[in-house]
Amino acid sequence: MRGRRFAWLLLLAAVCSLPTAGQSRPDSADDDPVLRAMKVELDRSMEKLRLEHFQAPYYIEYSVVEQDQFTANAAFGAVRGRVRARVRTLRAVVRVGDYKQDSYEGAGQGRVDLMPQDDDLLALRHQLWLATDAAYKQALEALTAKQARLKQLEVETPVDDFARAPALKAIRPLARLEVDENRWVGLLESLSSLYREAPDVQFLEATLRFSATNRYLVNSEGTLTRQGNAVYAVFVTGSTQAPDGMRLERTPGFVAPRMEELPTPEELKTSARKVLDDLKALRAAPVVEEEYRGPVLLSSGVTAAAFLDLVAPNLLGRKPAPGSPARTTGAYASSFKNRVLPEFLSVVDDPTEMKYGDRSLVGTYAVDDEGVRAQSVTAVEKGELVSYLMSRQPIRDFPASNGHARANGPAPPAPAISNLFVRSSKTVPREELKKKLIELCSQRSLPYGYSVDNVTGRLQPALVYRIWVKDGREELVRGAVFGELDTRALRNDIIAVGDDPKAHNRSAALPESVIAPSLLFDDLQIRRSSATQQKLPVYPPPPEGGD
Repeated sequence: MRGRRFAWLLLLAAVCSLPTAGQSRPDSADDDPVLRAMKVELDRSMEKLRLEHFQAPYYIEYSVVEQDQFTANAAFGAVRGRVRARVRTLRAVVRVGDYKQDSYEGAGQGRVDLMPQDDDLLALRHQLWLATDAAYKQALEALTAKQARLKQLEVETPVDDFARAPALKAIRPLARLEVDENRWVGLLESLSSLYREAPDVQFLEATLRFSATNRYLVNSEGTLTRQGNAVYAVFVTGSTQAPDGMRLERTPGFVAPRMEELPTPEELKTSARKVLDDLKALRAAPVVEEEYRGPVLLSSGVTAAAFLDLVAPNLLGRKPAPGSPARTTGAYASSFKNRVLPEFLSVVDDPTEMKYGDRSLVGTYAVDDEGVRAQSVTAVEKGELVSYLMSRQPIRDFPASNGHARANGPAPPAPAISNLFVRSSKTVPREELKKKLIELCSQRSLPYGYSVDNVTGRLQPALVYRIWVKDGREELVRGAVFGELDTRALRNDIIAVGDDPKAHNRSAALPESVIAPSLLFDDLQIRRSSATQQKLPVYPPPPEGGD
């Protein structure tokens, strides 16, 4: 109920926020009213916060997140929505107990509330005071419940609840969202109006999501940080149906940390027209056969999506449920110091890298959301899992953070990737991968192999080509899905890597980047989708300029 109430408050604040909410503030920490209010109130809380006959807090943390977002979308050449929303949220964490065993669980993970958007020092401190008081009472209840539950469990290897971290002061410039809203909305209208050039396309939409986020953190260990980042994302979505009713969709996206790195209006129009061309080609393409097993070539973008879905979640060091003997959670929970990828592949997550080639990365940060300096971590070395990405919540064999705690808005921080690099000790040119695929198919008397150039959603193939052995011709097909693309296939079936790594920026819950090359699989299943084909529209769309 509390979460639902907060969601409504957040929505109200976003819709009703005043234009002055993003007012400029000095870049000096001493002159920043938000940091000053947080520091003064934290010192006061550490001194005075204690209920008689109960433990005083051993740790207090304040995290404030300011978000300025502009979202808009248009379809069929007309605006469907535009919102400029500014909100400032607070998360106050009070830990009772000690680093070995404390109250950080359930309601004890802190109090989340809205903060005043005006930089009124007293108003800011008042909200911090109330949130701290509520968080302390929740922490006391959480610790009592936790201790009672732990008495019923046998814990073979106790692991501390919280890791110590050195005090850190890092003050970086604030991010500010400066955007010509009318100009961008006009561009979305122009992009989505291109549907008129393709009568068979049922839907064409252009969407943008621009955001500037500033994060403040102070804690009782002496850490004080402030940092800002921006993410600019533009997407074009088109869909249609083949004559047999099969749904077809294309959704190219462009994500960058700076507006000037987005494509120009003309480049975006070229991309939108490419969507129309792809949909036209897909409508006429043959349906993939019921099942194929053999060599499959994945483009750099598909590799990035595969590692994001199948590898990245398993590299996170997350503490399992109390009483569980596992080291962490996920498919790699028991894979520490075991092979999870081919010996020629390594995976490194590095939030300190700002660019790859000429492309800026959106997963970059200097300090994580628990106040720990960002670090490069080699998670997989020569195919072997050698480390996990860690927050300040220890797991077995990993007692300290390596700077990978990230939070979605005011949510509790948790281990997450930043800039994930897939690296190979041996590579070949992309054309050699295609030749190798044809050679393997010929040896197995297969008339063709497959190349997957694009996916949507959760590894749903969007652009798939048959590569014919006889002449190397590439033929577009539709209706394909992966049969067994999983962690086992990544471990055992990759036989060659391209020399074409590219950076792919994503703007999901957290901004993240994956830098990955093309991959050739020796044996992978491609089969026909079992999705029900929908009936075509009963009558044609309205005529241009008609009644």
